[in-house]
Amino acid sequence: MPIIVLDPGHGGTDPGAIGNGLQEKNLTLDIGLKVQKVLEDNFVVDVRLTREADVYAGLSERADYANGLDAAYFVSLHHNAGGGTGFESFIYPGSAASETGRRQDVLHGEMMNFYSTYGLRDRGQKEANFSVLRETAMPAILLENLFIDSVNDTNLLKDPIFLTGLANAIAAGIAKALNLKS
Repeated sequence: MPIIVLDPGHGGTDPGAIGNGLQEKNLTLDIGLKVQKVLEDNFVVDVRLTREADVYAGLSERADYANGLDAAYFVSLHHNAGGGTGFESFIYPGSAASETGRRQDVLHGEMMNFYSTYGLRDRGQKEANFSVLRETAMPAILLENLFIDSVNDTNLLKDPIFLTGLANAIAAGIAKALNLKS
């Protein structure tokens, strides 16, 4: 049974981005727990989280945790800030032609199928030298789910129906990327 590690970004003393009444650390944990439930309820898979409460875990600790489990996939959940809008995904530089890149194509596409129904912008499939992407031994992706400092994006992130749809889209993308059995 494949092990998937979901990494709700930030936590504890590290709130991540803050805006419009929301903290990134709380949103990422909420979405991570929802994705875990959807995956475990519908597929033959073992889903672990790098944190299951409002605690801080270092970036290397998160990668070491996934490496120690010999996970099949590492998915880091985040929200953007800085005056933009929309969704983007990141993989480690130079891995686009590998299994990591194939999975990014699938997961990003599934998520944009969901986001496009809300008219949200596709900011693209990108590469970055992020610690959790660099230090994980398995294919890994970092998802930036909308902008916490955009009123339009935040209004959606405050909507429980939208969050359920987002969790379902992430889970569907992971399942498709890994060909998980029902």
